[in-house]
Amino acid sequence: MVDYIIVGGGSAGCVLANRLSEDADKTVLLLEAGKPDKKLQIHIPAAYSQAFRSDIDWNYETAPQTCLQNRKLYWPRGKVLGGSSSINAMIYIRGHQMDYDGWQHKGAIGWGWNDVMPFFMKAEHQERGGSEWYGTGGLLNIADQISPNELTQTFIRAAQKMGIQATDDFNKNKQDGVGLYQVTQKNGRRHSTASAYIKPALQRANLTVETEAHVTRVLFEDLRAVGVEYIQKGQTKTVKCTAEVLLCGGAINSPQVLMLSGIGDAQHLADHGIDARVDLKGVGQNLQDHLISGVIHESTQPVSLATASSPLNILKYLFLRKGALTSNVGEGGLFWRSNPDLPKPDVQFHFGPIHYLDHGKTKVEGHGYALGGLVLNPHSVGEIKLKSSDPMTAPLIDPHYLEDDRDMEVLLKATKLADEITTHPEFDAYRGKRIRPVEKPKDDDAWCTFIRGFSESLYHPVGTCKMGTDDMAVVDPDLRVIGVEGLRVVDASVMPSVISGNTNAPTIMIAERGAHIIKDGT
Repeated sequence: MVDYIIVGGGSAGCVLANRLSEDADKTVLLLEAGKPDKKLQIHIPAAYSQAFRSDIDWNYETAPQTCLQNRKLYWPRGKVLGGSSSINAMIYIRGHQMDYDGWQHKGAIGWGWNDVMPFFMKAEHQERGGSEWYGTGGLLNIADQISPNELTQTFIRAAQKMGIQATDDFNKNKQDGVGLYQVTQKNGRRHSTASAYIKPALQRANLTVETEAHVTRVLFEDLRAVGVEYIQKGQTKTVKCTAEVLLCGGAINSPQVLMLSGIGDAQHLADHGIDARVDLKGVGQNLQDHLISGVIHESTQPVSLATASSPLNILKYLFLRKGALTSNVGEGGLFWRSNPDLPKPDVQFHFGPIHYLDHGKTKVEGHGYALGGLVLNPHSVGEIKLKSSDPMTAPLIDPHYLEDDRDMEVLLKATKLADEITTHPEFDAYRGKRIRPVEKPKDDDAWCTFIRGFSESLYHPVGTCKMGTDDMAVVDPDLRVIGVEGLRVVDASVMPSVISGNTNAPTIMIAERGAHIIKDGT
């Protein structure tokens, strides 16, 4: 028997485990389905894609996407302590202030920009120093890139010469511009939430961390959550709690666990032989993600990350914590308005000084570089549903990419701008043949065909247990699951809408604020 059970040791769960165990009078159990974060490639930044399709990846794929030539898209999610913060590209982006004010307008009272900013700052240790925009002394280290690639610097110069303003910080009051991303790294190593939040807390007697513990359902007495059932190394176990069960499984696993526990759309649950405890129709709905489309070129100069694991670079990394292995791969960023009259950027770009095919898994001989753009606030909305009542079966993931034509309109502009930047004269000294597309599409219809055939997820699923007060809300603004007691969801699934940027920093913020709410007794 413990006070708190945290389901999922990912970006949010690790934060909660640390903050709730600060109170020595409270006992906390963290259950993570994956393994400890011991693999070397987790901690070497440039090696992150080696985790994809491995035993520390849930290795999800979507349903066939009708607007993407019926392709099934691969969705990596971290099945390891630290979750996706242990396998992501380490980009630290908060999102735009208007995102959070928009959440509040949609019913997430208390989650406006002025409400969330203190919790971003609480999490942060900004190596540049504290200011009105950044915190220092927090557990999460935020650093400038140590050894940005010369191709990335070329990308920044090319965009500037096209009239795009340079910026040294996407997280201040003006998001627009081109520059280098800051990263969640410390001394040249990944700084995941496992490193930042769990390892400093492991000596606490009141915190227990269990790995390879796959939670199958929440246990109830009437309408109160009192524990969970989980499978660990082939054995089914149960554990009870006196305070709360806190779901931190992310946008896929949190709604799945709720549905397996009888919380969701009653008809959908009945279709899988599950009795509905609470008919909560929003569970699994409101799925949003960032779809990226871009171009790849060969580099005629041997300067890309293709040789990041050379003996020289390995020595630089081991002895100096410098060089190509410190790269987060997606080094360069650009926030852009596809229409100058928009109140904020609606497109984000990621530049990588390497061929980035098949999520880094398809190897191409030689050197290259890639630039892709995504629609920051997509109108296309999908869903997570059960495929089976078997908790070991992955759920159905259907993001409905590009089903709203407005998304294609913006993604087309983004893809064409990526092509313009990478064919700018600034790249003349580096640019070789086209890798993708092999030939420049002749018109917009051809560009759209290319986008439908090659765009991919940028790994930012959110929204499937959204907070709010409307009929489709799953949790209230204090993150309590509606209709039951003793159960909250604290992760990216509670976002009413996807934020304008990479989602890891906002997920950490949600957990910081969630811990505050829980400790405050709300």
